Amino acid sequence: MKVGGPAAEFYEPDYESGFVDCLNSLQNVFILGNGTNVIVRDGGYPGAVVSTLKALTGISIEGEKLVCGAGESLARVCRYAAEHNLAGLEELSGIPGTVGGAVFMNAGAYDSEIASVVVSVKAYDMHNENIIMLTNADCEFGYRTSTFKNKPLIILSAVLLLKPGAREEIEAKMANYTRKRNEKQPVDMPSAGSFFKRPDGDFAGRLIEAAGMKGARVGGALVSEKHAGFIVNTGGATAADVIALSEEIKQKVFEMSGIILEEEPVIIG
Repeated sequence: MKVGGPAAEFYEPDYESGFVDCLNSLQNVFILGNGTNVIVRDGGYPGAVVSTLKALTGISIEGEKLVCGAGESLARVCRYAAEHNLAGLEELSGIPGTVGGAVFMNAGAYDSEIASVVVSVKAYDMHNENIIMLTNADCEFGYRTSTFKNKPLIILSAVLLLKPGAREEIEAKMANYTRKRNEKQPVDMPSAGSFFKRPDGDFAGRLIEAAGMKGARVGGALVSEKHAGFIVNTGGATAADVIALSEEIKQKVFEMSGIILEEEPVIIG
């Protein structure tokens, strides 16, 4: 979103061991990947932010499985899979976050979720101070959620099971999803992606438009004219602008439909 204040402390360890050491030595820690689904309040974050982007990278291949570091770009993993003739990630190829962020929130697009390909996750248990392995069932995936949202487990890496495919077909599907995304979403402006979770039996964007909120603005924050499910930063928006606009959207949609929209991004600070 390009909004928000600084962290009181910021750490960017180089290796997994240093990453774990950080977790053990700090209090009030927030783990940050690309930050594509995070909104930091204007006052910043009062604790320590630890980045995954250097310590938890890398992709390796084991047959039809990819072992991916939590700080690895999901888009890069999708390209790597295509280059090795492995299908199953095409719908997710336009999601701009990291593997860790995608697993944490069970990211999805075009009726596909990362939960469908996760075999196992290596995580650091903050409570017991040890590294554990979780199966897909252990992850308790749901719509935009997982066990990692509710337990002190920090994702270190994930194993994804894909299936054989032809590179040309995989890349053609990825290009098609990219085209659809570019046509329908405001990809040229800062945003946190779809701002609200999809309510049962409906779509947040449709409800927001029906409530007359398409094009609504608070300060530099705008409900996108291209897709009402997105709040974009038109330049100079504050986190307070974004949050105030989201609250106004929720109120208008509730008054019209009785449906309470729930934010998808994590709001911290």
